[in-house]
Amino acid sequence: MAAATPSQVRKAITSRTPDPVYLIVGDDDAEMSRLASDVTTVVDDELRAFNVERLYAGDKGVTAASIVESARMLPMMADRRVVVVVRAERLLKPKRRGRAAEEETDDGDSGEPASDLDVLTEYVQRPEPSTTLVIAAADVDRTRRVGKALYKHATVVECWGLKAGKEVRGYDLPNAVRKGEALVKAAAAESGQQIEPAAARLLAERAGTDIARLRGDLERLLLFAAGRAKITAADAREVVSAEAAHDDWAVTNAIQQGNTAEALRQLGLALDGGEVPYKIAGQLAWFVREKLAATDPRRVPAAVDALFRTDVDLKSSGGDPRVLLERLVVELCGAKGRR
Repeated sequence: MAAATPSQVRKAITSRTPDPVYLIVGDDDAEMSRLASDVTTVVDDELRAFNVERLYAGDKGVTAASIVESARMLPMMADRRVVVVVRAERLLKPKRRGRAAEEETDDGDSGEPASDLDVLTEYVQRPEPSTTLVIAAADVDRTRRVGKALYKHATVVECWGLKAGKEVRGYDLPNAVRKGEALVKAAAAESGQQIEPAAARLLAERAGTDIARLRGDLERLLLFAAGRAKITAADAREVVSAEAAHDDWAVTNAIQQGNTAEALRQLGLALDGGEVPYKIAGQLAWFVREKLAATDPRRVPAAVDALFRTDVDLKSSGGDPRVLLERLVVELCGAKGRR
């Protein structure tokens, strides 16, 4: 296996000596996407429409055979063609089914049946010299022939973001936080701003080993502080506080306190954060069964009726889920709820 870092790949791109096959694997989607796009720059701007093709694994018509067919095409009016395949884990690590799949081992290829991926395996072993094939995947099944071929013949570039590797271990966290702080500081400097160390650390500690969360928080922070010379810890807290402080049970806790306004606010935060309405309804049902029945049993019949009506409306599309849940929250808070 030939391994390379993103910077080494970019150096090869600058010298216009890219390798024939790259496997980019990891959890840092942003870096993987940038690197794949950088590879396409080996083709001159005016010729990219003819010599660069981007394919999405899983899309209708995108198969191992169609990928190889595209890679085998000769470049037009140029010396190189680039084919980029993204979301390739859909091909390279599909969901396994059945007992036989679970018992599959890495004892060799003899027991693996013929597959439509074999054409891609053969290509990786004998790639087209005038084409650079870039395969970007979140993960690869290394027990399959195609996975083994990629790790043996392709140039493998790992982009694990804040993690030391694919597997996350407890002792990786301090190192992940340090890497996160460095990334935040570099991004702020690139935008022409200074950032307080406490602000960078807040974002890094909140993200842990989750590079997607760090990039999302960082993007919102830079947008929030656009035009300022310095980003403060207060700015960082302002941007991440609502989501960081969110408690999965904040809605039911506010209802238990009879605080209608807070319950509605927490409901809005949960829905805006992508929470599933059915999950919230389930939590509210638990609250009625376990909490309300113990603290104020007189209100249980009306609460059960409200839950039933909401459940029916949610399942029958009887209204906007947000409005239905807001109505339910108000009813559960009761007449004494503070508005």
